[in-house]
Amino acid sequence: ARGLGWALSSSTKSDLRERVRAMGLGLEDRLDNAIGSLSGGQRQSLTLLMAGLLKPNLLLLDEHTAALDPKSADQVIRLTEEFIRRDRLTTLMVTHSMHQAAHLGDRLIMMVRGQVLHDFQGAEKRRLTPEDLLARFEEVRRADQLDETAAEMLGRQYV
Repeated sequence: ARGLGWALSSSTKSDLRERVRAMGLGLEDRLDNAIGSLSGGQRQSLTLLMAGLLKPNLLLLDEHTAALDPKSADQVIRLTEEFIRRDRLTTLMVTHSMHQAAHLGDRLIMMVRGQVLHDFQGAEKRRLTPEDLLARFEEVRRADQLDETAAEMLGRQYV
C-alpha cells in the first residue's frame, strides 16, 4: 500500500511536511505511511490540510467531527478555525453539535426537513448559546408532536 506522499514532488512533499509539522500532530514523518494506519482525527486533520492547500472559494464541511472522539474533534475544530481565519475561507459547515453551532462562524441557519426555521446573524448570533439552540429544537419537536397528535385525532374522527 502506498502512503500519502507517493505522488508528490520532493519540493511539494517538503512544503507539505512543514505544514503538517506546524499542525502539531506529529505526522510530518508519517507521510509515507498508509492512510489506514492513521487515527480518524489524524486523517480528518490531513484532509482539512489538503483542502486548505487548494485555497477553495468555498470550504464545505459536512459533520467533519461526527465520528471522532471528543479530544480529536476539539483538535480538528481548532485546526478548522485556524485554517479558515488564516486563509479567509468562506465555509459552510453542517453540524448537529449545538456547541459548535453556537460558537463557530458568524451566521447560523437552523433547518428542519429542508426548511429554514431560523437565520441568526450579527449580534443575535453572537448571543446564542447551546442552550438557546436546544430550546429552539425542543419547540420544533413539540410542534411536530402536536401536528402528529392533531392528525391522529382527525384521522380517528373522520376516517
